[in-house]
Amino acid sequence: MESSPKNLLSIKEAADILGVSALTLRNWDNNGKLEATRHPLNNYRVYRREVIENLMKDMATNKEKRPRQNRNTPRKLTIKHLIP
Repeated sequence: MESSPKNLLSIKEAADILGVSALTLRNWDNNGKLEATRHPLNNYRVYRREVIENLMKDMATNKEKRPRQNRNTPRKLTIKHLIP
């Protein structure tokens, strides 16, 4: 599938759409969570619009599935660091 320039988003455009920072997208790419493609001329990260739109839908669906937390409910802190 060939992507036209209008179907490709820069890292800033994708970050603005998702409501995260460009650094977050770079971290996701480095960790394999959201793979970027590379622009053939300048090797910059670019994202296909359809991938970002699908991720947005998934994020919205997951947000709807999470139970709402009451601000007055105390939270439980769990520390997983063990000192020998």
